[in-house]
Amino acid sequence: MPKFTKYDGTRIAYHLRGDGPPLICLPGGPMGASAYLGDLGRLTAHRRLVLPDPRGAGDSEVPDDPASFRCDRQVADVETLRVHLGLDRLDLLAHSASGNLALLYAARHPDRVRSLTLVAPGVRAVGIEVTEDDWRAAVALRAGEPWYEEGRAALERLWAKEASWGEVLDAIRPFAYGRWDAAAQRHEALTRAVRDQALAGAYYADGAFDPAATVAALAGLAAPVLVIAGEYDGGPAPTRAAELAALFPDAELVVQWGAGHSPWVDDPEAFVRTVAAFLDPEARTVVVDGVRLAERARGPRTAPPVILVHGRGRDSRAWDHIAERLAAALRVYALDLRGHGLSDWPGSYSFEAFRDDLHGFIPELGLNGADLVGHSMGGAAAALLAEEAPGLIGRLVLEETPPFFPLDPPRGPAERPERAPGFDSTVIEATDAQLNDPDPAWRGRFAAIATPTPVVAGGRAGHVDQKKPARMASRVPDARLVTIGAGHLVHTDRPDQILSALGEFGIGRTHGSGRLPSLPSDQVPSASAATERAQR
Repeated sequence: MPKFTKYDGTRIAYHLRGDGPPLICLPGGPMGASAYLGDLGRLTAHRRLVLPDPRGAGDSEVPDDPASFRCDRQVADVETLRVHLGLDRLDLLAHSASGNLALLYAARHPDRVRSLTLVAPGVRAVGIEVTEDDWRAAVALRAGEPWYEEGRAALERLWAKEASWGEVLDAIRPFAYGRWDAAAQRHEALTRAVRDQALAGAYYADGAFDPAATVAALAGLAAPVLVIAGEYDGGPAPTRAAELAALFPDAELVVQWGAGHSPWVDDPEAFVRTVAAFLDPEARTVVVDGVRLAERARGPRTAPPVILVHGRGRDSRAWDHIAERLAAALRVYALDLRGHGLSDWPGSYSFEAFRDDLHGFIPELGLNGADLVGHSMGGAAAALLAEEAPGLIGRLVLEETPPFFPLDPPRGPAERPERAPGFDSTVIEATDAQLNDPDPAWRGRFAAIATPTPVVAGGRAGHVDQKKPARMASRVPDARLVTIGAGHLVHTDRPDQILSALGEFGIGRTHGSGRLPSLPSDQVPSASAATERAQR
């Protein structure tokens, strides 16, 4: 267990978990040891967590001067940790009470902050008041829970000053979580074990905060800020978290639905997707009809845009090789559709929903008229968009796209994996049902696709009956069938050939005719069995 020594000789411990670029994670409490943060819902899959124990807590030493527990005086501990780790700038995450410490650090050392993630953060440092009304509103959301009446009565006693926190704590603990299940109870017991309530007063001692000065300093913070609030949390409630986010020049507020004060416990996957997308230097998120969609952009900002849409069970990274090549001449946008990658997994999926995500995504980023390349499920969504809004996109490329003719034989119930890597497995059930019996109007409107459209088929090794792409191409007014015998994952297994086809079509390089040649087909097995099953 590594340690570093502060100016006053106190040795402060920190713990390392996971791999990747370091993320400094300040525990709440206040003055709680970092053990209760765990791996933050498996955020360790994306970042190396650096988890310091505050002075006097966990494995850190108790300082000689109790006054050094005060929040503002611990700013120096964070800065010393940065120097000790040899980091020019910090990615800093803070939970609960340590949000105050992170705010003070960012105000004092704005040039040392690369990004700031505030999870259910304390807001005293900026003078935002969490009121009794906030708590009452949050508590009312839990009516109907089996523990609700006892917990509400305990809070009423507390608010009436008829009981102390210690006397009511057991009854009100469930309010801190989105659901009071075994995982929440284990986490709550761990949180209690690593927190020294006696130090809370010292952390908030008089003189710790100067809200006006802190707010003024944060107004000049250049680093991006993510504020995460739990739907059921009263401290801070989402409305107060919004007030906090408004203090920064570049801040995003995310309300994690169904979550309380520790959102990585209530829904680890949703929490990790949100934080990982924020921290990924190549990713950004946009919100379309309440659904957060992650996208990765490459290439010159002033270059002509092209949008790449992945197939089922994959995400934007499936296009990495193609995107890198196209980015030499284009501004390339690859997005994660809902239920995939770092985008939201709302649990409701259909080809129409994917189409609508694209319909909102394109104007949100000012990409009207962009070329659109869709693979498999993403191609189906792109085709529906071209039918509905033919003026929204430029050229359209459909790679191994389901052509909306009923499957014969139909697919049976899908075997859902216990843990699907990178996508919500309920997507399979929803889209299989539509592939078995697609809306006839979808193929009936092929004639409405007004843009030049190559239909790329993968040959006999593909998942799609090769007669059907030909039928699709025959019904789209300006379409041409191109066969590249690579199987279903043409862009993965035959990147040079599909790039050549895109170039002949005018995407990535210009040719006099702008026509796509029919390329010779061959037979090459593609991808892994697991990927194939998801893509079918």
